[in-house]
Amino acid sequence: MNQIVDYELFEVPPRWLFLRVETADGTVGWGEPVVEGRSHTVRAAVEELMDNYLLGEPVNPIEDHWQTMYRGGFYRGGPVLMSAIAGIDQALWDIKGKSLGAPVYELLGGAARDSIRVYQWIGGDRPSEVADEAQQKVEAGFSALKMNATEELERVDNPATVEDAVDRLRKVREAVGDGVDIGVDFHGRVTKPMAKRLAKALEPYDPMFIEEPVLPEHNDALPDIAAHTTIPIATGERMYSRWDFKEVFEDGSVDVIQPDLSHAGGITEVKKIASMAEAYDVALAPHCPLGPIALASCVQVDACTPNALIQEQSLNIHYNETSDVLDYLEDPTVFEYDNGYVSVPDAPGLGIEINEAYVREQAEKTVNWHNPIWRHEDGSITEW
Repeated sequence: MNQIVDYELFEVPPRWLFLRVETADGTVGWGEPVVEGRSHTVRAAVEELMDNYLLGEPVNPIEDHWQTMYRGGFYRGGPVLMSAIAGIDQALWDIKGKSLGAPVYELLGGAARDSIRVYQWIGGDRPSEVADEAQQKVEAGFSALKMNATEELERVDNPATVEDAVDRLRKVREAVGDGVDIGVDFHGRVTKPMAKRLAKALEPYDPMFIEEPVLPEHNDALPDIAAHTTIPIATGERMYSRWDFKEVFEDGSVDVIQPDLSHAGGITEVKKIASMAEAYDVALAPHCPLGPIALASCVQVDACTPNALIQEQSLNIHYNETSDVLDYLEDPTVFEYDNGYVSVPDAPGLGIEINEAYVREQAEKTVNWHNPIWRHEDGSITEW
């Protein structure tokens, strides 16, 4: 059987970690195991998993490898371990697909669609000038957008902060009309009382969803928030396994789940999470403000998942100041967007070809991205 014989890790700008896995017959698979701002930590976890469990093993039994990496340690779960597993899992599926001459989605049951809709980010961490930017993105062919709702908020903030958020969404809605969907990301910046006030205030402008209205450690507040609004609620980028998602499925508070293919255990785990969601009439919209390997992995799962709704992608996102998604691909046309959709690829594995020479060149640069630390006026730390 074809065995795993080697691996390399590459930290590349703007804030990504790429994993290259090679088998005895020379087949190469790529994964993207990273926690943004914690790449060194995840790198150590990948090395530990690869050295302890995978080197010298046959590549094909991916489910057994996943279970071994997850259950082989007494302590499990969380962002670092699950992101390390995710990137390895992506690379193993890439190799398996290439070895069998088939896209990954064919190995997971075959396509449920020909293409998947994508949305485009507008604004930045502190959203501004969003109306003009929204109009530009719609003119470029996108039919769905996402923006941050607010800057940092106090636990209970004043009416002006709520009106600022409403005003931004109002201007975007007026600029693009009712034929465009607008996702509004609360980014876990908002406490329960403010989430309820904001949801009620934003409702007249029909957001596609409100995302992460509270931090995942406060998911028990979601039913109360859901009871105060008709806006669909989305969450899940900081939830790392099907066990983390159980509560939100069972309480019926969430309409769209957003697991990250580079954080939530990779293709193997997110496909299971998506199937659980389908049983609860919940849509899938994978989180992906990351690089091309993560996006390719998302598209493979979207392709074979009936309840996939829309796909995040990071082209021109505010984080990508030095390098962008397409820069690392031999053929960037694989992610060409047509009227806001990306076609399901038919190439084997993840459906992309990484420009390895460019990866090695970029890996020579210093990459040290960390999210900003925000503080309130009184000096206390707040959510970014």
